[in-house]
Amino acid sequence: MNQRGLRATLVAGLALGMLTGCSSSDDEATREPCTSEPNGTAISKVAEAPAGSTTQNLSTNPEIASGYRSDMAAVETASFAVSTANPLSTAAACEVLRDGGTAADALIVAQTVLGLAEPQSSGIGGGAFLLYYDAEKNTVDAYDGRETAPAAATENYLQWISDTDRTLPKPDARASGRSIGVPGAVRMLELAHQEHGRKQWRELFDPAISLADQGLEISPRLAQQIAESAPNLAVDPAARDYFLLPDGKPKPAGEKLTNPAMAKTLGAIASDGANAFYTGSIAQAIVDATDTSTGDRTPGEMTLEDLAGYQAKKRTALCTGYRDHEICGMPNPSSGGTAVASTLGILSNFDLGALMPTDLDRNGGVPDPKAVHLIAEAERLAYADRDKYVADSDFVPLPGNSTETLLNEAYLKQRAALIDPGKSMGQAQPGDFGPVPLGIPGQVPEHGTSHISVVDKYGNAASMTTTIESAFGSFHMVDGFLLNNQLTDFSAAPTSSDGTPLANRVEPGKRPRSSMSPTLVFDRSPDGVRGPLELVVGSPGGSVIIQFVVKTLVNMLDWGLDPQQAVSAVAFGAANTPVTGVGGEHPNIDATNDGAADPLVSALRAMGDQVSVAPQTSGLSALQRTDSGWIGGADPRREGAVTGDVTG
Repeated sequence: MNQRGLRATLVAGLALGMLTGCSSSDDEATREPCTSEPNGTAISKVAEAPAGSTTQNLSTNPEIASGYRSDMAAVETASFAVSTANPLSTAAACEVLRDGGTAADALIVAQTVLGLAEPQSSGIGGGAFLLYYDAEKNTVDAYDGRETAPAAATENYLQWISDTDRTLPKPDARASGRSIGVPGAVRMLELAHQEHGRKQWRELFDPAISLADQGLEISPRLAQQIAESAPNLAVDPAARDYFLLPDGKPKPAGEKLTNPAMAKTLGAIASDGANAFYTGSIAQAIVDATDTSTGDRTPGEMTLEDLAGYQAKKRTALCTGYRDHEICGMPNPSSGGTAVASTLGILSNFDLGALMPTDLDRNGGVPDPKAVHLIAEAERLAYADRDKYVADSDFVPLPGNSTETLLNEAYLKQRAALIDPGKSMGQAQPGDFGPVPLGIPGQVPEHGTSHISVVDKYGNAASMTTTIESAFGSFHMVDGFLLNNQLTDFSAAPTSSDGTPLANRVEPGKRPRSSMSPTLVFDRSPDGVRGPLELVVGSPGGSVIIQFVVKTLVNMLDWGLDPQQAVSAVAFGAANTPVTGVGGEHPNIDATNDGAADPLVSALRAMGDQVSVAPQTSGLSALQRTDSGWIGGADPRREGAVTGDVTG
């Protein structure tokens, strides 16, 4: 579809009368509608579940794999840009920027529209982490909107029903009320808006309210996810009525969804602020839905006091050096910023610039096996430390009570020395910081999310990763939105096999560890002074987010790829297991016969890696400053789009 045709589609699809233009011109007559430009929209290598499989491996495929849009081109803009996981959300956020709003204003519009267009991934019933750059003050603020465990939660809250009834929550921890954490996104967005917004809070909800009332068509990706999750959606009456047909079959792509309940909820929040969500009738509905007790579901123990007492937290951004750049990420309780910084700090001891991808094309070319090996090994070491030591530091302190212990240059150089350039270590051991009373957990799967990247014409920028955890969260739907299952990011067992407490165990009021990695990158002078903002990056993808973000940063900072090439490029990396993932959905990877004939896969296996070519479900976005404005890329593996005051 050409650019003008896509504009028409967005205008018709929204049908809100809100798309009046994203041109930098002040002449209304010359303004063109906000548009995204997903060049190369044909889907190639659509992923399918393995033969005989009925469920996804949630540790590697947090949401359904939906294919790959080949040969997408980067989008250039003059003064502002936005990238989200859905064209409707991107277009709506673009309008706010065009009309003088800030990145903080655009986040609210983007999130509320995403909750309707991509409800399987994020929404007001979940949480988020946000990095915000204030250009006037030259400051980076980290906002923590992570969900919390209710005050009544015990360390075995997810493991069994009670100390006297040691059976698993029904039907499982994820779909029971036990998985639902106190949502944080709304309170966090309100805090960020109070400090950085220009537009009136109320008007920022109008696009989503109109969309909820008038309806939107189910996209192909959403239709695929509804079909896969239909049996679980059918258990909850509200979710069943919204996502399934009267005969119980999944609603197909193209079917219109209207959501008057969500319109009412958003209207209340627009009028009365976040308190309308955390107190009163909406809060009561959340508690009632969490407390649903039937023969099929174990109730959760969230209370009205838990909701009323929730606080979004403003934390100190985690900023570290990488070559001639400053990388800013999220601190605890997200492990993403720490793990990304650790990986890059280890990699700074190697000359990655000499290991450029070959056959460079719009899809990012073919990675050098030596580079993939080094990056995967660095990630194993970073994940080993992350798994043992990183959790909500309001409850479990880091070694030395500081991320500096895990990230100082001398320590990371020691970690780098453990890497054999020709042989995989398989599994790394965490660093030894003396008698730290923490056990080593098993691999805890994390699941799906969404991501929003924004820069406004004032020079402010936002990188926000937002989630309800697994696809459709806990499957509990209330007042038009889905509730998260975020507490499953805790370790279900409170101790390791030897009885040592785990850092990420459940505790009352605690925030589960996350891998979300919203990232801002700045130029850095030789004496360490922060320079201009350079990149805005982030991705969904559960625990693999760390790998997706590292891949993208290396592609851009070490190899000079443009943002679209960087996010389109082959997804690769490793957690702390012997398995190295190489995304088989990519057109430059031959995933037939388990990748046996693919040169990259073969080279990695020769180094001892157990290579998986399972399709990856990243949803990366990247915005990069240029001499004339901004250039951006959206992940071809989802439905994302970049737009702004487009110059091309």
